[in-house]
Amino acid sequence: MTALAQPPATTGIAPVREPGKPAIVHTPEFATMAEATAWLAAQRPAIQAELHRSGAVMLRGLPVTDAATFASARDALVAERAGYKEKATPRTDFGEGVFSSTDLPAVQPIRLHNENSYTLDFPGVLLFGCVTAPETGGATTVGDMRAALAKLPPEMTARFAEAGWLLVRNYSDLAGMPWRKAFSSDRPEGAEEYCDAHAIGYEWLDEDTLRTRQRRSAIITHPVTGERVWFNHFAFWNARTLDEDVREVLVDTFGADGLPFNTYLGDGSALSDAEVDAVNDVYRSVTVRESWQAGDLMLVDNILCAHGREAFTGDRKILVAMGEPVPLSDCSPASAPATTVYGK
Repeated sequence: MTALAQPPATTGIAPVREPGKPAIVHTPEFATMAEATAWLAAQRPAIQAELHRSGAVMLRGLPVTDAATFASARDALVAERAGYKEKATPRTDFGEGVFSSTDLPAVQPIRLHNENSYTLDFPGVLLFGCVTAPETGGATTVGDMRAALAKLPPEMTARFAEAGWLLVRNYSDLAGMPWRKAFSSDRPEGAEEYCDAHAIGYEWLDEDTLRTRQRRSAIITHPVTGERVWFNHFAFWNARTLDEDVREVLVDTFGADGLPFNTYLGDGSALSDAEVDAVNDVYRSVTVRESWQAGDLMLVDNILCAHGREAFTGDRKILVAMGEPVPLSDCSPASAPATTVYGK
């Protein structure tokens, strides 16, 4: 009989905090992944406490080499797996709830966002793991959404607190995500049933093109720490945020109402370009980053922190797993979810 792996003696974790970087914990050296996962399980309460303090924690020095070892680390750190709903970007599924972080091209940076902020329940935590580090760039950036909320103009946050934010999506085979993939159904009725159950308004523009509308709270409260945070995809999916050349091509091709994604204040009004720029400036101001090294893990509290990705060169294989699902209703949303604009 093989003896169970025992965690090395430890006095707890000692996070290193440097300006411009997430908190980093240098782990002991482990001969096997079984020893590493035993240590992770033993340190889970301390890691969670640091996660609630810092919003993101990088664990450096682990023998994570593939999807299987990453999954074993996930099982030591995350009590419950969470699904990926209302899909928006391509990912490779490695099985057992392990995915590529994204399959978008290397030249395309990804701005900060909170995963599934537009759904009625979402992952409370994300776990990223580095199997292959890129040659340059490619960091998984993170930003504290408590700080973001404090930095945004008070008059703007007051408007969002009252009205929420509105997401309009156009699902088609020509741009964005086809509805069959987004809703994991080949039946139009399956997509409609999901929308009906999740406060999403919808209309069919033709048999293969679906337009949806959903109003969500822009500000929520962390159910454990009690802190208010800026939690949404408003700037991420706003037409203003697109590169100008890309925006012009999409508008010329699909029309201003036919973009794969666009966002508005919850009353249906558009913010000015300067206001959208101000939100993106705040995201930039709170962004921290650390270059990946093979074996690194990074645990992100999906409510306290938004995450993104730098453009990169060379091979890059970053895995992700989602866990600890949280219902929106547990987060004291500043405005209620709805299928219609605020006030109508």
